[in-house]
Amino acid sequence: MAKSPQDEHPNKAFGWAARDSSGLLSPFHFSRRENGGDDVSIKVLYCGVCHSDLHLLKNDWGVTDYPIVPGHEIVGVVTSVGNNVNKFKVGDQVGVGVIVGSCKSCQNCEQNLENYCPKLIYTYNGHSYDGAKTYGGYSDSIVVDQHFVLRFPDNLPLDAGAPLLCAGITIYSPMKYYGMTESGKHLGVVGLGGLGHVAVKFGKAFGLKVTVISTSPRKKEEAINRLGADAFVVSSDPAQLKAAMGTMDYIIDTVSAIHALAPLLGLLKLNGKLVTVGLPNNPLELPVASIVFGRKMVGGSNFGGLKETQEMLDFCGKHNITAEIELIRMDDINTAIERLEKADVRYRFVIDIGNSFK
Repeated sequence: MAKSPQDEHPNKAFGWAARDSSGLLSPFHFSRRENGGDDVSIKVLYCGVCHSDLHLLKNDWGVTDYPIVPGHEIVGVVTSVGNNVNKFKVGDQVGVGVIVGSCKSCQNCEQNLENYCPKLIYTYNGHSYDGAKTYGGYSDSIVVDQHFVLRFPDNLPLDAGAPLLCAGITIYSPMKYYGMTESGKHLGVVGLGGLGHVAVKFGKAFGLKVTVISTSPRKKEEAINRLGADAFVVSSDPAQLKAAMGTMDYIIDTVSAIHALAPLLGLLKLNGKLVTVGLPNNPLELPVASIVFGRKMVGGSNFGGLKETQEMLDFCGKHNITAEIELIRMDDINTAIERLEKADVRYRFVIDIGNSFK
């Protein structure tokens, strides 16, 4: 007979979980494994609320295994380490992102691309190699293999830094891989949400000219005056699109809703690059002629490996890059999820776990 989540492991844990596709979260008692030789035990202080949390809570992708404790933008403090751990010590500020395991031996893992490992283990809604379910950061503690723990820069605020563990690396990785970091070049950022606002900050840190492309004219002032964008294009205005045609070297598309790619490709110069990191529920139409006649490239990217994620955090520490957040208590999470579904957040919710579970 299968053990209950509360009795599966020896260490008691507490969080909030959804039990069905209503996505409604409520208090949940479960357990964490004992700290093994390669493990780091962490007291969770803050956890970001990612848009993928919403999809998995509602089972939008048809893969949710209830009960589910979401959260993969986790920041906390080390409470104990295994005998083989030499990278971390008790008291260190650390982070945990989207994955907590991989095979460590495939070609992708050997290239520090654990995020593309066929046997990766997600931080929540996954299963460890012993078959135990993984539960995420909407909880008071977590135990993680040291390889998948990240050192958090001392100068970054833990709350506003938490979303970097997913939103940050989801933007940083494609910008680096596709060579979208050359100072003086022109970057278009499609969508000004949790991902898009971080893309603006990275673009400016790399020395790029940054134009925000949005359907919402009301976001112009904030994009330019608060986030530091150089220009703003309303994508529903044909005149503004025409004026910006052929002016951009790179575009990073963060939008998860169904939208046309042809107007975006028209904004690119010869040899321009359009990289999408959003995940629409239905396929997008790809206008091949625009790619062929402009020798343009369309690519994609899925967060990043551990080495690159640490590099990203260090870059953010150097350039003082954080997310713009609304800090909430755990009791407010269901209201926050409802607001997230309506895109009513600027720009990322972060749960104050440490003060919610006292």
